[in-house]
Amino acid sequence: MSTDYQRAREELGRRLRELRMECPGGRLTGDQLAQRLGWQQSKVSKLENGRQTPTDDDLRAWAEATCQAAAFGELRARLKGFESHIRSWRRQLAAGHGPVQETWNTLTSNARSMHALSNAAVSGMLQTAEYARYVFEHHAVLQNAPRDTESAVRGRMKRQEWLYRPGKRLNLLMHESVLWARICPPEVLAAQLDRLLGVVGMDTVRMGILPLDAQLRTALGNSFCMLDERLVVVEDWHAELWLDDAETIVLYRRVWDTLAESAVFGTDAQQVIARVRRGIRV
Repeated sequence: MSTDYQRAREELGRRLRELRMECPGGRLTGDQLAQRLGWQQSKVSKLENGRQTPTDDDLRAWAEATCQAAAFGELRARLKGFESHIRSWRRQLAAGHGPVQETWNTLTSNARSMHALSNAAVSGMLQTAEYARYVFEHHAVLQNAPRDTESAVRGRMKRQEWLYRPGKRLNLLMHESVLWARICPPEVLAAQLDRLLGVVGMDTVRMGILPLDAQLRTALGNSFCMLDERLVVVEDWHAELWLDDAETIVLYRRVWDTLAESAVFGTDAQQVIARVRRGIRV
């Protein structure tokens, strides 16, 4: 967890403590507040000391229990301010993957270019519907999230319309291991590779493959997507990191450019994909 994020969470905790101490009906102890809320005292302690991130419901209940309901708006604004950069999957997937895909559709609609590194699965911008279905189903199980697979797939397919709009450019790097990864049945993976073979040569796509034996000048790190020069979204198991400061954006672009020096493009990329495709027994 980033230092800035933790600092902001601790600041929110101090504000919660102030509300408890300044309760109009008289100062409350942590035990007394916990009893009012029907919580374990340990939860009150963790929230006040910045060791747990509250939900909107937690903040509303806290404000009401300390007889300061009007403070909820301020508390919620503080929470959204520091959560905007670390978007936990637990929170994002509370209503399933569909809403997350719609957020991404809005996020990318006005972007002119993307620079992406995919080293876990085929980029969502190029996934077939069947491949995407398995990705969403696996992730929902892992995250204990609601199953809304069909809604999520429709949202992802809708976003791919971006590729067919003039003036757009997807600059994508994928490690060859992604092409081999059996996260779906062989016939689904084969169809996905056929899709990638057809993408090479599209005016709006520049796709590079990092062969297994490529000499890399830096470690791969996490998958990420950069929208224009304004935002980088990094994928992790617990959250997406939304990074928008200039120095960080420059760094991620440097990472992409460095890895691109080890990638193969065009017909050479097609040859790598075709070789993997031949190795799949359907």
